[in-house]
Amino acid sequence: MENYDFASKIHEMSTKGESFVVATVVKTEGSSLAKPGFKVVVFDDKIIYGTLGGACPESVILDEARKVLDSGTPKNIRIHLEDAGKGIEAMISRQVQDEIFVETFCGGTIDVFLEPFRPFERLVLIGQGGRDEVEEYLVLLGKKLDFRVTVIDHAPMLSEKPDELISNLDFDMKSYKFTNDDFVVILTKGERDIEALEAVSKGSPAYVGLMASRKRAAHDFEVLKGKGISQNFLDSVNTPIGVDIGAITPFEIAISIASQITKMRRERVSKGVPKTEKVSA
Repeated sequence: MENYDFASKIHEMSTKGESFVVATVVKTEGSSLAKPGFKVVVFDDKIIYGTLGGACPESVILDEARKVLDSGTPKNIRIHLEDAGKGIEAMISRQVQDEIFVETFCGGTIDVFLEPFRPFERLVLIGQGGRDEVEEYLVLLGKKLDFRVTVIDHAPMLSEKPDELISNLDFDMKSYKFTNDDFVVILTKGERDIEALEAVSKGSPAYVGLMASRKRAAHDFEVLKGKGISQNFLDSVNTPIGVDIGAITPFEIAISIASQITKMRRERVSKGVPKTEKVSA
């Protein structure tokens, strides 16, 4: 029954698109309440399910879970449960990576495997309604690039179905939670540029692109500065949007935008950009 409870919890969080870490005991030595197979789910710097055998090992797992979630790379750690004297001596004399010494009377050693679970990166397309071939092609390309594609558009005309469609006429974009794993493309054609950019600035997207002429973008930015939006955020907006490939047709424009997004996506991975990084508004 406990295994079913665990599976249910993982399914619930995955469905919500939450980021979390599963920590599983894989080996124990000496005196320990933990047993192989004990596991916890760590979410928002808290253990929300399970046990590792008591407060001693659980007290140190949260920092390690955050590091794993930031890097996106699973790892093993070894937790030594030592008495106070041995614990201090070990911490001073043995600076071994991925080995942690905890002052306690529990005794024993626990090997724990930490596995991060993060939602798909999202490609969020903000449209202005009506037929837009660039929007259409970006839905297609986004899926091919393994993004979860969201379209925010009150009157879309799409033959390619996005993973999520928000088409409420009165939808307040400021209520949408933009995360640091989002890549946002604004295709509002001037009508809702200000509204869209202001909403996006409240989040922490990895990429923001605005399709606009230099003149319109400059006007938008002046208005936004008057609204208190930071220069730091405005400087992060990619406009003119896309890689300069001499694009003319809607499909070529979509390719140039997808190329720019792919380039930034790969640069984030190669530079090890932490998932907690945020552009301040």
